[in-house]
Amino acid sequence: QVQLVESGGGLVQPGGSLRLSCAASTLDDYAIGWFRQAPGKEREGVSSISARYGNTWYADSVKGRFTISRDNAKNTVYLQMNSLKAEDTALYYCAAAWSNTGWLPYSIGDYESWGQGTQVTVSS
Repeated sequence: QVQLVESGGGLVQPGGSLRLSCAASTLDDYAIGWFRQAPGKEREGVSSISARYGNTWYADSVKGRFTISRDNAKNTVYLQMNSLKAEDTALYYCAAAWSNTGWLPYSIGDYESWGQGTQVTVSS
């Protein structure tokens, strides 16, 4: 099972940017997703990237502001977050789903490994 460690969270003002990193023990044949969970709310999908072909998906709430990318040589997936809003405040998790295709995992149940999360707080 792949191990995942998130980093890059912090406190940022509205309109600011952060780049989250998800370091994996291996990225070979794994699709990666980013999720977030705010206090009192369910965990929700934010973005995902396929193992092959670079297919991506974004939640409507972050489309045009967030960009997901992967560097297989570094076993790392990034989530660049721009134009941050207070409602983006949450604990952000990355997760891995085994795949050797362009499949984009959609639901939480598709993922088999999870990181511990990194806190993002957007506040003035």
